[in-house]
Amino acid sequence: MRIARFVAQGDPTFGVVELAEDQGPNPETVAAVSGDPLAGPVHYTGERLPLADVRLVAPVIPRSKVIGVGRNYAEHAAEQGAPVPSSPLVFLKPNTSVIGPGEPIVYPAETSNLHYEGELAVVIGRICRRVPPERAAEVVFGYTIANDVTCRDLQAADGQWTRAKGFDSFCPLGPWIATHLGMDEAGRLDLLTSLNDEPVQTANTSEMVHSIPDLIAYVSSFTTLLPGDVILTGTPAGVGPMVAGDRVSVTISGIGTLTNPVVSEEA
Repeated sequence: MRIARFVAQGDPTFGVVELAEDQGPNPETVAAVSGDPLAGPVHYTGERLPLADVRLVAPVIPRSKVIGVGRNYAEHAAEQGAPVPSSPLVFLKPNTSVIGPGEPIVYPAETSNLHYEGELAVVIGRICRRVPPERAAEVVFGYTIANDVTCRDLQAADGQWTRAKGFDSFCPLGPWIATHLGMDEAGRLDLLTSLNDEPVQTANTSEMVHSIPDLIAYVSSFTTLLPGDVILTGTPAGVGPMVAGDRVSVTISGIGTLTNPVVSEEA
């Protein structure tokens, strides 16, 4: 199942993205549901709309936090000239950094070196603390796609990553949450990031240094995870700059494609 948030008219609504049996794998309609599937049971309202006629927004606005993981692909650590951490290297992004598919990534005046970082994101589905790796699947609601936008120069200058990764619009999520993926499958998905339709990152999530179960266990060892919290699992090698006027897309097999344009702060 693919859970989306969309706007047709009025406030955002949750819905189930449906596949047309005779149209191949491309989503074609969205069936509206009542309530928030992360908060409790929902029901189909009976309203179905062509996907092309609605505007998708971020499939989740984390209630408390987005947890990022740094250098979780060995080749990315190498391209940054940094060692692979023996334990997950984690940081926080504010929920105000979250935007949805198609929304613009704003290039701040404070940076001159803005980078894309395509990633698999894990959406937590229940309150949990100290989750052992073998039970991690029990707390996952689903998976979505993220772009961990980073001011590379501020990251180096500050010595810590909050400002470099925390600007508004620096956490695109979407296009929806795939709840049908098992944890084993999520751990072997193909990832492709494209800049203006040119491939710049290619990897498989099996190349992660620390697996999804291990990340959930580690993060939940020091903080309580809440429904709607998001864990970004790290980016592979191939990160690089983007400028106003660019368009960045992250595609993950079994989920879909997240695309965002880049605009200057003055735009």
